[in-house]
Amino acid sequence: MSPEAAVSPSPDTGGGHGPATATAVDWRRLDRRTVLVSALVTAGVAAGAAVPTTLGLSGRFGFGTAVAWVLAGAALLIGSAAAGDYVRWRRTRYRIGTERVELHTGLLLVKKRSLARERIRSVDLTAHLLQRALGLVTVRIGTGEHSGNDSTLELDPVTRAEGERLRRELLERTATGTPGTHREGELVALDPRWIRYAPVSFVAPALGGAAAGAVMQVSDWFGAQGRVIEWVGERFRDTSLTAMIVILAVAAMAAGVVGALGLWVEMWWNYRLEREPGGTLRIRRGLLTSRSVSIEERRLRGVDLVEPLGIRTFGAARVDAITTGLAKDDEEQHGDHNTLLPAAPRPVADAVAADVLRETVSPTGAPLTGHPLAARGRRLRRAYWAVLVPVAVLALLGALLTPVLLWIALGCAVVGLPAGVFLARDAYRGLGHTVSGDYLVVRSGTVRRSTAALERAGVIGWTVGQTYFQRRAGVLSVTATTAAGAGAYTAYDTDASEGLAFAAEAVPGLLEPFLERVPPAE
Repeated sequence: MSPEAAVSPSPDTGGGHGPATATAVDWRRLDRRTVLVSALVTAGVAAGAAVPTTLGLSGRFGFGTAVAWVLAGAALLIGSAAAGDYVRWRRTRYRIGTERVELHTGLLLVKKRSLARERIRSVDLTAHLLQRALGLVTVRIGTGEHSGNDSTLELDPVTRAEGERLRRELLERTATGTPGTHREGELVALDPRWIRYAPVSFVAPALGGAAAGAVMQVSDWFGAQGRVIEWVGERFRDTSLTAMIVILAVAAMAAGVVGALGLWVEMWWNYRLEREPGGTLRIRRGLLTSRSVSIEERRLRGVDLVEPLGIRTFGAARVDAITTGLAKDDEEQHGDHNTLLPAAPRPVADAVAADVLRETVSPTGAPLTGHPLAARGRRLRRAYWAVLVPVAVLALLGALLTPVLLWIALGCAVVGLPAGVFLARDAYRGLGHTVSGDYLVVRSGTVRRSTAALERAGVIGWTVGQTYFQRRAGVLSVTATTAAGAGAYTAYDTDASEGLAFAAEAVPGLLEPFLERVPPAE
């Protein structure tokens, strides 16, 4: 257990609601309606499983008996869930002291945990649809340390008013503020027109494939997969194989587009980015499940302007925060918690990045130093190998087994080579680096292009890498290491002298002991 998760020996005494001091009467309980929430959620799960279970049992026991068994099982399941959550509610208490936040829970195995208040870095609120209907939220209090569950406390659930009170109280120490002239209050709000970028994201084809897989899986559960395949075959009896594949692919893509639109609405509806007094950025969003994420500006070390290929084609980008104290369990439960702005027009993204960093102009828009032609050659060669090796394998198998694989190899070559060359050249055009004011900027990627503006004061080291092939090409990669964000930001395949000069200029003195200045040739 980490030092911030020390055991508190305070006794178990009721659920008082007095001021937060270190006395026994200050313990608070979670909201008792958590029992109702658990019962209703379990009832929904039981209702979803009731139909296939009833159909499966009716063939053996008869319909009436199957219904009786299903109802009895559902009642037992709901009662057990409600009883278990009632015990959890009775045995869970918390309090906000002057120095620590404490949480005690458990029946047979009692857990007593606490977090030092000065180490708390985030207080996030979430509420799914049922909790919102009842005016409840889940409060997640974190220190931002990479120590698993010992770095977080979760209060599930409390009233929304109590959640907002806890958020204000635990983050109020930042009231000294952050220097700067940029405005407080709302920085940007949702523009419904941004939804047009959802269908061109990589989510759409992924959801389309998932929908097709789900149809086959569900039909297999009911033993009807063969009939589904037969039905599809009958629909396309007079259609060529190529046309059938194209039509099915278009149908899957259409389903993916619908799914992407629905997912975007659920995630980003009611989106607002605000700067609160004292220097805290707050992101609020969500249609069915509302989310509120707070990021202290003193933890902010820069921004990452992300441009996936489809979104970039339409001139859009999203903005992610580069912050310190990002715990692994936060990443698992809130995969997009550091996104400050969803996909939006590039000028809007640059303006938001400038506002967040309290800069007049965003460093992500600064002119970048290009990389040598050797970097383009390396990407082209990788693209050729990535296409030609699978094509050669397919051609060999086709010669040994069946001519069908030869046609597949030909199709892969015809499609893959131009696509590979396009992506390689696009990746080269995306390479760049520079120093812009207090930030170093590096850009790379094609399928997912990233322009990271990292605060120079946040760099704790440099890693210079040069493979055998890079040495032959006269290029190298320099990586800025930091405690924030991804932990490392790399300028790939820079000219050897330019890359080292960039690192030396970005953080003066850090790399100088390892460099030898060569005077210019006369």
